[in-house]
Amino acid sequence: MRRLFRRKSSRSAIPVVADLSGKKVLIVDDSATQTHVLRTMLEKVGIDVYVASSGEDGLREARHLHPDLVLMDVVMPGMNGFQATRKLRKDERTEHIPVIIVTTKGQETDKEWGLRQGANDYLVKPVDAGVLIEKVANILND
Repeated sequence: MRRLFRRKSSRSAIPVVADLSGKKVLIVDDSATQTHVLRTMLEKVGIDVYVASSGEDGLREARHLHPDLVLMDVVMPGMNGFQATRKLRKDERTEHIPVIIVTTKGQETDKEWGLRQGANDYLVKPVDAGVLIEKVANILND
């Protein structure tokens, strides 16, 4: 009888980070699946997660919640993530909120454009949990 063994995941483990409990992160993404994946990663380290499903809703929520960080998708109907990031940066109520773009758009020109719009960092989906938490912790613990 042959047994099948599951190989360990190549994804890195979630790093040990300083206490992130009580930090507020707003996820702006129109995909319920992607939102669930990101939410699960963040909640495992004690982060309070809020969700908006469009660029317009993301701007409204950022003004209302004053999150510690925004994770912004790019490809969304209506206002895309590049536009929403630019608007966050131009609004005195939200200009201080760090933004990490989390998207399927992986071209170097996309990354460069996202950073020019005011994003603090740029990640390409699918996102590694360890990398995401490390980047989030670095920004939130500055």
